[in-house]
Amino acid sequence: MDAVLGDPWDASNPLGFAAVLDADERGELSAAGEKALTAAGLAEEFVPRSLGGRLTGVEGLVQVMRAIFRRDPTLGLGYGITSFIAAVPVWTDGSPAQRDRLAGLLLGGERAAAAFTELAHGADFTRVALRADPAPGGGFLVTGAKQLINNIARSRAVTLFARTSDEPGSRSHSTLLLDLADAPPDTYRVLPRFPTSGLRASLLAGIDFDRCPVPEDSVVGERGAGLETALRAFQVTRTALPAIVVGVLDTQLRLAAGFAGERVLYGRPVADLPQSRACLTGALADLLVCDAFSGVAGRALHLLPDRTSVVAAASKYVVSTLMESASYELSVLLGARSYLREGPYGLFQKYQRDLAVTALAHASAAACLSTIIPQLPRLARRSWLRADPAGPELFRLGEELPELDFSLLAADARGADSLTAALALADLPELAPLRDVFLGELAGLRERCVDLPPRERTVSASAETFVLAERYSLVLAAGACAGVWAARRDPFTTAWLLVALGRLADRLGLPHPPPPPEAGRLLFSELVARRERSLTFDFSAHPLARHGR
Repeated sequence: MDAVLGDPWDASNPLGFAAVLDADERGELSAAGEKALTAAGLAEEFVPRSLGGRLTGVEGLVQVMRAIFRRDPTLGLGYGITSFIAAVPVWTDGSPAQRDRLAGLLLGGERAAAAFTELAHGADFTRVALRADPAPGGGFLVTGAKQLINNIARSRAVTLFARTSDEPGSRSHSTLLLDLADAPPDTYRVLPRFPTSGLRASLLAGIDFDRCPVPEDSVVGERGAGLETALRAFQVTRTALPAIVVGVLDTQLRLAAGFAGERVLYGRPVADLPQSRACLTGALADLLVCDAFSGVAGRALHLLPDRTSVVAAASKYVVSTLMESASYELSVLLGARSYLREGPYGLFQKYQRDLAVTALAHASAAACLSTIIPQLPRLARRSWLRADPAGPELFRLGEELPELDFSLLAADARGADSLTAALALADLPELAPLRDVFLGELAGLRERCVDLPPRERTVSASAETFVLAERYSLVLAAGACAGVWAARRDPFTTAWLLVALGRLADRLGLPHPPPPPEAGRLLFSELVARRERSLTFDFSAHPLARHGR
């Protein structure tokens, strides 16, 4: 994909950084970018191999899309990943006919839109008001509006979350697959586009239905099972999307490292100043935490599909949080240059705006934590400080996996957590103090969660309970990092783990021994070497089209 996109610093490249920045200023999607991705057959990445596409799992999709997001997040989201988000519920629970139909549309060049949430209700799916009422002659009549749908104005297929019963509870909504080509034009209208500060060129709009007829066989899965379908399918998208967005931070870090190496202050490069160097190494450490946690979560979809609901939600929350924080820290290093809208550093502010929007895309922090909270008591009773670590294959990022079977995904982890147990794998003497910090935190969480009152196990839980889910998510991230280290056990990964666990402990407000100075020096040396050799900063160290100026 990097070869398709070409040299980002070539001013004549219609897919280069200059063209990306110009398109963002105009608020337009890159026509050249969309043409190139179509020619590369990107839509095949969103369709399972069994249906004629190239999709076999999350890792391959992430690497392809991460390359696009390193270049332009708006192009990555606007061109295709939205179709993947819309398609996953169909791959998860759709009938063979529905899967074949949607695969044919996507492979034929059509787009799909995901119409799940509503502005009035945010991430609370149980309050979705758009209705699909029984029609006199069979099927349904859809009435109501959805807002903030990417690509709705140019999508043929729509995955729609609708109320199909007035009864209270979790069986009141269904997922529908609509083909707008079959809908009478006078029964729906596309609403005006919403302008956004980040992802400026994204075609966010809404759709308003007025007794739009849809056939009975448009229901994905069972009628009334829409919430369960969403909870199962979203594990894939909650894992994949933040993993893909790591590409944005990769480019920001590359820009900041270039600035620090070129800018002279007090008679020496900014990169030689201790505070600047700490900022760069900290951002690299956080990027690798994001890669490790999202990578392990993605592999869990294949290897532990019946227990990934918690890990997927925690990964979405932690990775989005860390990337936004690292982006801000790098903006402080750049200073006034982080506001520039042209020149070699003009992209930084675009990426920072884009990150802020992608952090909310598809699942907010509150939605992710709300998935975790009801499961805390069973996790505390059954797994914490009791479970054995997952097998080593979970942590071998990039190693071949069995094809993802969407049908095996479960909405509830049933108290299973073998990821925090991976902390025990950090068995070197220099890692033991940090490992014990997180094990102690998990013990404290167990005491507070094991008897969590019923009222605190719902979306209306108190702020204190949401904090428990936040803290547990960070412990899960630490476990994922320990597992990835154990699968590698090389000097660089050891240095990274010392710095990374310390930074995660800081987020928890937990005292810990500082990492040895040599760990920071090793991380900085690796950062400089990868930038000079045009390699990605994630664990894959993938060769890039020229990324240094």
